[in-house]
Amino acid sequence: MNRDQFRAETLAIGVELTDFQLDTFESFEEALYTANEVMNLTRVPREECWSRHFLDSLLIAPLIGDGVKVLDIGCGPGFPSWPLAAARPDLHVTGMDSNGKMLGFLKSQLLPNLEVNSERAEECQLHEKFDFVTGRAVAPLAIQAEISAQFVRIGGFFVPMRTAHDTWEEKPMNCLGLELVAIEERTIAGVIRKFPIFRKSRPTQRKFPRKWAEIKKKPLF
Repeated sequence: MNRDQFRAETLAIGVELTDFQLDTFESFEEALYTANEVMNLTRVPREECWSRHFLDSLLIAPLIGDGVKVLDIGCGPGFPSWPLAAARPDLHVTGMDSNGKMLGFLKSQLLPNLEVNSERAEECQLHEKFDFVTGRAVAPLAIQAEISAQFVRIGGFFVPMRTAHDTWEEKPMNCLGLELVAIEERTIAGVIRKFPIFRKSRPTQRKFPRKWAEIKKKPLF
């Protein structure tokens, strides 16, 4: 996918990018793959970067309201946090990851509306500070929901980036304060990406998230 194709695809999903923003994406691509030669930041081939990294990250953008605080858990070198911040300057985006190498790279590519947090999600104390919480390729849904719910303010949304193989109907999310209100679906390069939209209707029980060893040993579902 080249620059013009990327612009057309993003416009089709409701994201309009300026020439300056596209230049910024090109610069990020160059920095990512230069660093990747020695740091092993991504396994995605460079020729697929604009589709599998950039466009995939922006599929969720139309679901995010104006001017909100977004948390991306397990952001790695910056996906979807960096493309979201670059394409939506109205957002304030925080990328969270416990991998120092990944965050070290992302810190070198910060934007005015992007910051990073190096804490483990299950140990972080930023309770109910974000309007919108997401994450790509973080963990199975039960684990992702448990480590994410605490961060969502009442009335905010937890929207994980999942695949067509996931199911979430009738999952026990009440203890996390989450209720499923909609499911959105997007297709990119023949791959289906699903976005279950959970609204935070009540506080998450304070015992969640549990310690990581317990979460892994006995997921909620």
